[in-house]
Amino acid sequence: MPIAAGIPAPDFELLDDTNTLRKLSDYLGKNVILYFYPADDSPGCTKEACNFRDDYSAYEKAGVVILGVSPDDVASHVKFKKKFQLQFPLLADEGHKVCDAYGVWGPKKFVGKEYDGVLRTTFLIDEDGKIKQVYENVRPAEHSAKLLADLGLAQ
Repeated sequence: MPIAAGIPAPDFELLDDTNTLRKLSDYLGKNVILYFYPADDSPGCTKEACNFRDDYSAYEKAGVVILGVSPDDVASHVKFKKKFQLQFPLLADEGHKVCDAYGVWGPKKFVGKEYDGVLRTTFLIDEDGKIKQVYENVRPAEHSAKLLADLGLAQ
């Protein structure tokens, strides 16, 4: 179960696709979209990332930071980001410690098989570092448009 809105977002340090260490606390003073996704280059994750890419100028104009997090390694993020020309950092949560901290690692089912993995979830974090809103069971194709609307940035 993901952590709830209204509490401080757990800080973390993860390497991004450029091998730069990113800390959530470095983004205090900005709204942050922290989105957790299962895997680079999978159909749903690609759709979600490309929608963020396509809407990126609206986020950037409003000073909103987008950070994608998955358990894939840095090399995988590099390929995914380059293949789809993504403009925002992808963070490597190998070992899923940050996923655990946010409560987004858990049981999933696919083709009748059960396994543990990332539960597609997004956290909208305000300028003070508090979780403003939690989006669970995200629909990849519609997610960016929903966030833009919730932030008052819909075009």
